[in-house]
Amino acid sequence: MSDTTCHMSISLDGFVAGAEQSRDHPLGERGQELHGWHIGDPRATEADRMATGWLMRPRGAYVMGRNMFGPIRGEWNGSWDGWWGPEPPYHAPVFVLTHYAHEPIEMAGGTTFHFVTEGFDAAYARALEAAEGGGVDIAGGASTVRQALDAGVIDELTLDIAPVLLGSGERLFDGVETFDFEPVEVLSSPLATHIRYRRREAG
Repeated sequence: MSDTTCHMSISLDGFVAGAEQSRDHPLGERGQELHGWHIGDPRATEADRMATGWLMRPRGAYVMGRNMFGPIRGEWNGSWDGWWGPEPPYHAPVFVLTHYAHEPIEMAGGTTFHFVTEGFDAAYARALEAAEGGGVDIAGGASTVRQALDAGVIDELTLDIAPVLLGSGERLFDGVETFDFEPVEVLSSPLATHIRYRRREAG
């Protein structure tokens, strides 16, 4: 079976999104500062481009939380099909965790958003089946990644550590009690230190 991966940009103080996420600030206040290494900063280096290749490699399916899919809370009122325009970058099935049922949304380029109300384990199982051996990626946000870490399903975790202090927002590791990974590759630039971890072998 192919690996389950996760790739997250994170601040020095452990936040993967800033406070007050909204339609105008999908990554929260100052959250965009974590992503300059792959979104338009002219200081990006070859190390950043290599890490971007890790981030954008094709996967067979994805799991994400509702907060990552969009800013709407509670019942699904109004039209919303994600932050990414008519052709999202996933090009594969995406399973969105939510407490509120929603019909699937089919987008251009092969992305279909499926909404799962039965919890992380159900979404992950459906993603594994849909991936057909092509690998699953845990796309975020923080709560979904924590659930994946607690479930022990992530084989490879990449953190892009930006030299930024956000002070508040969504912490990645709150409540996570163990970190069973070891670094296997490190790249660095003025914009981020990219660390690729693999799960430690048992024994």
